[in-house]
Amino acid sequence: MGDVVKDEYQTDYVAGQDNITRFGLDLHAPVFPVTAILVVLFVVGTLMFPGQAKELLDGAKWDIIATFDWFFLISANIFVVVCLALIVLPMGKIRLGGMDAKPEFSTISWFSMLFAAGMGIGLMFWAVAEPVAYYTGWYETPFNVEANTPQAENLAMGSTMYHWGLHPWAIYAVVALSLAFFAFNKNMPLTIRSAFFPLLKDKVWGWPGHIIDILAVVATIFGLATSLGFGAQQAASGLNYLFDTGSGTNVQMAIIVAVTACALISVLRGLDGGVKVLSNINMGLAGILLFFIIFAGPTMAILETLWVTSSSYVGNIVPLSNPFGREDEAWFQGWTVFYWAWWISWSPFVGMFIARVSRGRTVREFVTAVLIVPTVITVVWMSAFGGSALEQIRQGIGSLAENGLTEVPLAMFQMFANFPLTEIISFVAIILVLVFFITSSDSGSLVIDSITAGGKTDAPTAQRVFWVVAESAIAAALIFGGGEDALGAIQATAISAGLPFTVVLLIMTWGLLKGLSHERKLLIARGEMT
Repeated sequence: MGDVVKDEYQTDYVAGQDNITRFGLDLHAPVFPVTAILVVLFVVGTLMFPGQAKELLDGAKWDIIATFDWFFLISANIFVVVCLALIVLPMGKIRLGGMDAKPEFSTISWFSMLFAAGMGIGLMFWAVAEPVAYYTGWYETPFNVEANTPQAENLAMGSTMYHWGLHPWAIYAVVALSLAFFAFNKNMPLTIRSAFFPLLKDKVWGWPGHIIDILAVVATIFGLATSLGFGAQQAASGLNYLFDTGSGTNVQMAIIVAVTACALISVLRGLDGGVKVLSNINMGLAGILLFFIIFAGPTMAILETLWVTSSSYVGNIVPLSNPFGREDEAWFQGWTVFYWAWWISWSPFVGMFIARVSRGRTVREFVTAVLIVPTVITVVWMSAFGGSALEQIRQGIGSLAENGLTEVPLAMFQMFANFPLTEIISFVAIILVLVFFITSSDSGSLVIDSITAGGKTDAPTAQRVFWVVAESAIAAALIFGGGEDALGAIQATAISAGLPFTVVLLIMTWGLLKGLSHERKLLIARGEMT
């Protein structure tokens, strides 16, 4: 029976076989040096001409968004449909790592890690600011509805949830599942190129694969560096709001140094004692903060907002996903398409990390945990934070009601100002922001290290230490040397990378479905699946 179906995904390539081992390091020969040169040249050029770089790259970014808005939206819809289909299709019974594989982490720790790496920090930054922006017409309103109306509130919550619900998680799930399947079920290196084996076969181990991995590393480094830079600015704004510490460059640099030091400790403790522990702390603190907001805040208004958010999300998901004939072009390009490009540019990092910690899960269990569970939790989170903020505005309470959305990084703290124990919950929120960034830095270094080590998952710890320091050094250099302009230029580059990576993800989706279908036939032929 075993010969009835031939395994088309056999390769003699071994992870790390092209590596150079020197000075205690184990690096993939073409990927590491080319990546290092590109990153150094780009950062130096940005620091030398921050204003010009931001203007040029911002222009390119918005040209891409305006021209390919339809492509981003349709592609994201495809990823959602494919993921939902995998939950119910028979191939959902396939287990990552083989039918006898056992999960490496408990379900709670596994979910905590994938959620923290996926978008935990974004929920801290935008849970208040985004609904307020839409409701008050700070930028534009969805579908050009009149601001500060019940319809604006309905669409503010539904549109916010749309940006943080099924679509971004489907993007991550496609990448993560593709990498996990080819690495754990086909013994290929845990690196982006492996997902292209159905298309390129053994050519994927040559320069076509090198280019794919180089692009993934560059996008990940730039995404992490800008995220750390903007995160330092938010944390500095929060500390200044609470303790009048100032929020200038010196404070931001001190925050980056502190985050780096903690990330290094986490790296040295390893995945089980580092990222897992930090992720569990994240979820614990986030849970405490969430329950406090619900029960110490306008509880009934939050419960009403929970229904508004859920019903508006379900009711508007199709119109919001349609790129054609839109009258709110400025809004959906400036928000939705921007988000999709950002999530896609982050997908190599988040997807590979989720894959790394997901051995032993079935495809159905994996997609449910990566797609459905985070969406449900995010509905509650957005309803609690966004609902509280909108209730304050409706009642004319606090700074958000009096002055509107003035500074996005301060929106959450301005909402907290009208809660009991303001200083305590604000300080907890700052700690949570910082821990999320430590987790991102640590998990990001794990991913970059794996790619630049040719897909090996047991490269020397010194390499991960190097990447943690490198990410932080880039963020610090951008803040110190170019400020907002330099960070904006690098962010624009990462978002622009979303266009070619969308094509990459579509190919990965095709390869994943082809691989899973073939794997099911193999398992049936071997009598391991019915």
